[in-house]
Amino acid sequence: MKKLWGGRFTKTAEEWVDEFGASIPFDQELVEEDIEGSLAHVTMLGECGILPAEDVEKIKGGLLRLLEKAKRGELEFSVAYEDIHLNIEKMLIDDIGPVGGKLHTGRSRNDQVATDMHLYLRKRVEEILGLIRALQRALVAQADKHVDTIMPGYTHLQRAQPISFAHHLLAYFWMLERDYERFSESLKRINRSPLGAGALAGTTFPIDRQRTAELLGFADLYENSLDAVSDRDFIIEFLSNSSMLMMHLSRLAEELILWSSQEFQFIELDDAFATGSSIMPQKKNPDMAELIRGKTGRVYGHLMALLTVMKGLPLAYNKDMQEDKEGMFDTVKTVVGSLKIFTGMIETMNVRTDVMERATKQDFSNATELADYLAAKGVPFREAHEVVGKLVLLCIEKGVFLADLPLEVYKEASPLFDEDIYDALNPRTAVNRRNSAGGTGFAEVRAALAKAKQLLSTP
Repeated sequence: MKKLWGGRFTKTAEEWVDEFGASIPFDQELVEEDIEGSLAHVTMLGECGILPAEDVEKIKGGLLRLLEKAKRGELEFSVAYEDIHLNIEKMLIDDIGPVGGKLHTGRSRNDQVATDMHLYLRKRVEEILGLIRALQRALVAQADKHVDTIMPGYTHLQRAQPISFAHHLLAYFWMLERDYERFSESLKRINRSPLGAGALAGTTFPIDRQRTAELLGFADLYENSLDAVSDRDFIIEFLSNSSMLMMHLSRLAEELILWSSQEFQFIELDDAFATGSSIMPQKKNPDMAELIRGKTGRVYGHLMALLTVMKGLPLAYNKDMQEDKEGMFDTVKTVVGSLKIFTGMIETMNVRTDVMERATKQDFSNATELADYLAAKGVPFREAHEVVGKLVLLCIEKGVFLADLPLEVYKEASPLFDEDIYDALNPRTAVNRRNSAGGTGFAEVRAALAKAKQLLSTP
């Protein structure tokens, strides 16, 4: 089968070589963006007088028919035509005749594919931003119901201090807010047009790059034609931002997995996001959370793969750069799916408030309250820390908790202890007192919730 670029060649590659080099099995994902870019390009060619009006109208008509077929999933692609660009060009020529070959005037596949990927990522990042907001809203809705729900806070996966469950959930809200900011800021670099850079050096035709940028909704142009066709920073940045987002989701997934275990029993996930066992009838496995935790690794892998591809490439375009797409497509699919699943899990999870609160009364997470109690009465904190440490050791030896010790034991440890020590040991009191900015005190959590809601209501 004759190649659209084959004039200089006297031999054709074997079929398996063509298949190895072809990108159409995966870059057909760019079909709509490729046609959109071509429509803008041919419109500009007509406006600049590079192509006659009748040719432009004929080409546009053919492209619009192809776009409709693409949206209906009716296009059939061939490995013989290598990539999405040559496949579309061949289909256009088959539809409208040799005039379809004029579409490529003043353009190269190098600036064409870069344009396609900018258009593709702009759409997908805007979708991801909406999905991040949806997950943030789910977290806020749960937090709104659980400001007064207390649970053990952890460091080193050991119970540390009691906190509001809403405070814990809002920690992830703010992680996601940073993700939202990163993706938003990346749009400035994604929303830049490489179209018109040609293969690497621009073109001799009197094209208008500003006009194609305007038609495609780009806010800016690449200033250098070499950079325009060889830049993949915008994809690397997307993969980096996605890796950070998936890391945050993976951390929350790990908590949901722990909290839904028999050992914690803090929450129960909805049946829609769990599976059973083929051999153990009692099992309810948090498979969706586990899968998201696992899929984080593949996103990291795509980031490292593209960084490695790009690290030694001379200017301008090199065939290595064909490896930029599959990881990008897979990352989009992974991130979009993970955000949708997570939003559902958070919205529908059942929170066992009684189990959480009971856990705060069966540990030593209130020990810091004792140290703070003494420090507030003038005892150097290091001395107070030692006094309380000995009281904890005494409790461990006796098999009791701090609230179980009689007042005389406290008096022996320090004469500064008084009856009000038992109120200080109450986990709910401990939480409520922590009203420093950003703390877990109920008043601070309500203020943080109000701030989060205000942020979500801002367009």
